[in-house]
Amino acid sequence: MIDSTHLLSDEQMQYFIANGHINIKTDLPADFHETIFQETEAVFENEGNPGNNLVPRIPEIQEIFDHPTVDGALKGLVGPNYYTHPHRHCHHNPPGSTGQRMHKDSWTRRRHPTRWVMALYYPQDTPEERGPTGVLPQSQCYNDQPDNGQVELPLAGEAGSMTIVHYDLWHRAMPNRTDQNRYMMKFLFTRMEEPDQPSWNNEGAEWIPSDDGQRLMWQHLWAWHLGTGNGAHGSENGSISELIDALRSESESTGLNAAYALGAVGAPAVPGLIEALRDESEMVRRNASYALSAIGAPAVSALIDAANDPNEEVRVIAIDALGDMGSSAQEAVPTLIQAAQDGSAEVRKVTVEGLGIVAQSCSTAVPALMEGLTDADEWVRRNSSLALARIGSKAEEAVPALKTALKDENRYVRANAAHTLHQIDTPEAKDALIHFLMKSRWCASTTWASKY
Repeated sequence: MIDSTHLLSDEQMQYFIANGHINIKTDLPADFHETIFQETEAVFENEGNPGNNLVPRIPEIQEIFDHPTVDGALKGLVGPNYYTHPHRHCHHNPPGSTGQRMHKDSWTRRRHPTRWVMALYYPQDTPEERGPTGVLPQSQCYNDQPDNGQVELPLAGEAGSMTIVHYDLWHRAMPNRTDQNRYMMKFLFTRMEEPDQPSWNNEGAEWIPSDDGQRLMWQHLWAWHLGTGNGAHGSENGSISELIDALRSESESTGLNAAYALGAVGAPAVPGLIEALRDESEMVRRNASYALSAIGAPAVSALIDAANDPNEEVRVIAIDALGDMGSSAQEAVPTLIQAAQDGSAEVRKVTVEGLGIVAQSCSTAVPALMEGLTDADEWVRRNSSLALARIGSKAEEAVPALKTALKDENRYVRANAAHTLHQIDTPEAKDALIHFLMKSRWCASTTWASKY
C-alpha cells in the first residue's frame, strides 16, 4: 500500500500528461539549498564537474530525492518501483553564456508513454536573467521542432526549485545575463513496471483538460497511466483513408492527431497503418507506429508479420510498436525472442528493450536477454541489462551472466546489472552485489587536495 499523503492529484497528473512538466516544491530550508550551492561551487572550482559522481561528491543532494514530496511525485509519474538511473549531471551555465538551442536528449527511443522522466533541481535562486532551463510545453510528443504554437517557458524559481519533465520534452539552457554561476542538477528515472492501476491520488477516470491540443493522445496516455488501456474514443472527422492521408502530412501536429484518431478507430485501421509502416518517410512510419501501439491487441498479428519484413527499417519500427504495447503484445514474445538474434544491431537494440516491457511478468525472455549481455553492440548490452532489471525477481537464472556483466566496459551495463541483482534478491544475487559494491565503493572525502 502506497502512502497517499505526498502523491500527486488527478489535476497534477493530467497537467503533466498534457504539458510534459510539473513543478515540485519541498519544505527543505533555504540554508540546505545554500549549502549545496556552495559545495557545488567548491567542487567545480577545485575539481571540475563530478558527472555521475555528483551525489557521492555532494551527498546532501540525496536528501532531496529521499524527500516524500519528490518520491511521491516520481511514484505517480513512473510507478512505485521506479529506478534512479545512474546517469546524472550538473549543468553549469556560466555568467554571460548565450544559452543553447532547443533540443531533446538522446538516451531513449521516442515513444509517448511516461517511462522516462528527468528531475531538474536548482540549488540557487534562478530568475530568468540567470539562465534557467527553457522548455516548450506540450512538445514531448514531437520528434521535429514543434509546430504546436507553444512559446518557451523559463523554469525560473527560487533556490530549491525542481521541475520533473517527460524525457522527450524539448528544452535548452537559456542565456545567463548575470555575473553569477547557474547550476542545474539533472537526474534520470525510469519505470520498472507497466501501470495496472493508478499510482497517485486518483479520484476519477475522466480526462478533464479542455485545451484541445493533442486531446486523443492525452486521453490515451491518461488511460495508460490508469492501467485501463486505450482511452481515446471515436475519431476525428473523416474516413480511415482521409486519416491515413493526414498521417502523411508535413505538419507533425496534423500527423500525430491523425495517428491517435486512427488508434481510436481500432482494428479496421490496421491494414492501412501497416502499409504506412512501409512508407519512405521516417515521420510517416513513426506516426503509423504510434497509431498501431494505441490500437493494441488487434494490431499484434499484423505487426508480427511486419517484424519479419526484409526491410530493416520496417522491422525496427514494427518491433518498436510491439514493445510499446506492453502486455497487450504477449503474443509477440516468441517473435521478439527470435528478433533478438537479428543481424541488425538496431533491430536487436529495440527488441531487447521491448522484451523488458512486453515480457516483464515472466521469465520467458531471460535467456535471450542473457545472450544480449554479451552482444558486441554497447546499446544492446545496455538495453538487455535494463530489460532484465524490469523482469527482476523472475530473472534468477541470469545471476551468473549478471556477475560477468558487472565487469562490462560500459558503466551503465554494470550499473543496470547491479540493480538487477538487487531486484532478484536471492542469497547468490546479494553476495554478488555486495562484493561488487565493496570493490567499487566511493570515498566522498578523497579529492585531488585530500588523497588519504
